[in-house]
Amino acid sequence: MAHKVLLVDDVSMFLELEKDFLSLSAVDIFTARNGEEALAICRKEHPDLVIMDLHMPVMDGADCCRAIKKDPHLSSPVIMVTSEGKEADRRLCLEAGCDDLLFKPLDRAIFLHAARKLLPAVDRRDRRGSCRFNVKFRAFGLTLSGFSVNLSQNGLYLAADMELEQGTELELLFALPEPSTAIIQTKGRIAWLNTSKARRKNSLPEGFGIQFIGISDEDRELIDRYVSTLSPTSRA
Repeated sequence: MAHKVLLVDDVSMFLELEKDFLSLSAVDIFTARNGEEALAICRKEHPDLVIMDLHMPVMDGADCCRAIKKDPHLSSPVIMVTSEGKEADRRLCLEAGCDDLLFKPLDRAIFLHAARKLLPAVDRRDRRGSCRFNVKFRAFGLTLSGFSVNLSQNGLYLAADMELEQGTELELLFALPEPSTAIIQTKGRIAWLNTSKARRKNSLPEGFGIQFIGISDEDRELIDRYVSTLSPTSRA
C-alpha cells in the first residue's frame, strides 16, 4: 500500500507546485484548503506526512497542527510552510509543535529533502527525461562535443568518448529540441564517471553525469518545462 501525503493550502498554485515536486514519489496525495478540512482527512486517512501552510481561512495551520499533535489517535508528522523573514510566523509554527518548517518561495530540492527526512518514500530526484541533442563543452581551453542521453533541471548525462576527471568544471552550450528550441549556456561539474576506466552503468554510452553550476532560474524553468514533455528516464 502506498504511503499517504496530505498537502494543505488555500492557494491552488501552491498545491499544484507541491504535487509536481512529489511527482516521482510512490505516494498517494490528498489535498485540503484549510485546517478544518485537513483535520477531517487526517482522522479518516491517517496520512504518513502532512505539509501545511500557516495562513488559511476557517482554521489556520498552527491550530490544525496543535489539534493533530494533541489527538492520541493521530501520529502524522507535520511540516509547516510560511513566508520567509517573518519571525513571528516561524515562532508560531514551532510553538504549534511542527516537525519541520519550510519557507516560501518553495525550492524543490529543499522541499523534497525535508519531506524525505520524515517519509523515506519521498523521492528526492528531479524529474528527468530521455532525450538526445548535441552538447558543446569547453574544458582546459578546448572546445569539445558530445550528446545528451537524459536531462533534468539540475543536470544531464553527457555521452563523450574521452577521459576527464570527476570534479572537472565545464562550460556547456546546447539548444533544447522542439518544441522549446531555447539556447542554454551554463557551467557544469562532472559529478560521476562512466568512462572506459571507470565504467559504472553499462546501459549508458561512455560519458559523464553532469551537475549544472549557477544555472539561472529562467533556464532551469525552461529545462523543467521541456522535460515535462518527455518520456521519463527509467529509475533502474
